[in-house]
Amino acid sequence: MARMAKFVGVAALGLALSGCVSQEKYNALKLDRDSLAEQLGKSQNDSAAARAEADALKGQLGMLGQNNQGINGLVSNLQQQNATLQAQLDELNRRYAEAMNRPAGLTALPKPLSDELSAFAAQNPDLLDFDAARGIVKFKSDVTFASGDATVTARAKDVLGRFATILNSPAAAGYELMVAGHTDNTRVANPNTMKAGHHDNWYLSAHRAITVSAELRNHNVNPQRLGVVGYADQRPIASNASESGKAQNRRVEVLILPTTVKVGPPTDVASGGETSRTSRGNGVASKRGVMNKDSATVKTESGPVLNK
Repeated sequence: MARMAKFVGVAALGLALSGCVSQEKYNALKLDRDSLAEQLGKSQNDSAAARAEADALKGQLGMLGQNNQGINGLVSNLQQQNATLQAQLDELNRRYAEAMNRPAGLTALPKPLSDELSAFAAQNPDLLDFDAARGIVKFKSDVTFASGDATVTARAKDVLGRFATILNSPAAAGYELMVAGHTDNTRVANPNTMKAGHHDNWYLSAHRAITVSAELRNHNVNPQRLGVVGYADQRPIASNASESGKAQNRRVEVLILPTTVKVGPPTDVASGGETSRTSRGNGVASKRGVMNKDSATVKTESGPVLNK
C-alpha cells in the first residue's frame, strides 16, 4: 500500500516537473492514479474487515474456553450423580439379597405384624402371597395389572389400600419398604405394550413397581420409607420352562425390611413423579388363564388369542 501511494505521488511530481504533456498521456496517467487509489481504498477496507473478523474470532475463542469450563463442570456433576445413583442401587441390591437369603423357618417381622400380614394374604389368596420368613408380600402380576401394562386393576387398588393401612399401623410404620418388580423371560413383543412405554422386561418390571409404590403413597405411606427397583427376569423364583413357573415369576414384591427408618412429615403424595398411564388392553387373569404379559399370542382353553 505504501508503494502504491508513493507511485501516485511520484506520478504527480513527474507531471509537475515535465511541464506540458500530451493530453493522451495525461489521461492515461490519471487513469492509472485513479485505479491505484481505488485499489488502495479497497485494500484498506479489506484490512479493516480482516481485523474485525480476527477480533470476532478471538472473542469466540474466549467464549468457547468459558463454555468448555462449563461443560467440564456439567460432566463432573453428572459423574457425581451417577456415582450416587449407583451406590443407591448397590444398597438396594444388597438389601434384596439379604432378605432373600434369610433362613427359612424364622419370622422376619414381629409376630403381631407377621400374623396380621398372614391373615391379610389369606383373605386375598388369588392376588398375593406373604412370605413370613423373609417379610415379603408378593402381588401376582396376572391379577394386579391389566394385560401387558402397568395399570393397577380396580380390585388391586382396593387391596393395596388395605395393605397401606397395615403398613401405616404402629406395628409397621417404622419399617423401610422396597418395591421390586419382576417378569418372566418372555420377550416383550406386543406393539401395544411397547407403545405404552414398556419397551422390554426391564421397563415393564420397573413401571409396575413404580405403580405399586405410587398406590401406596396415595394411601399416605411416607415416600421416605420407599425404594423402587425393577429386576426384569433376572430374579426368578420358579422355572420359566412351564406356564405355572412363569406366572410365579410375574410378580411385584414389597419387602418389609427389618430395619427402621426415621421419617419426617409425609410429602405431597399426589405429585409422586410418575406420569399417568392408560391401559392399552383389557385382558385380566381368569379361569381361562389369559397370560398377563407381552407376547404376541397367549394360550387359553379355547386356543391362542391376541394379547391386547
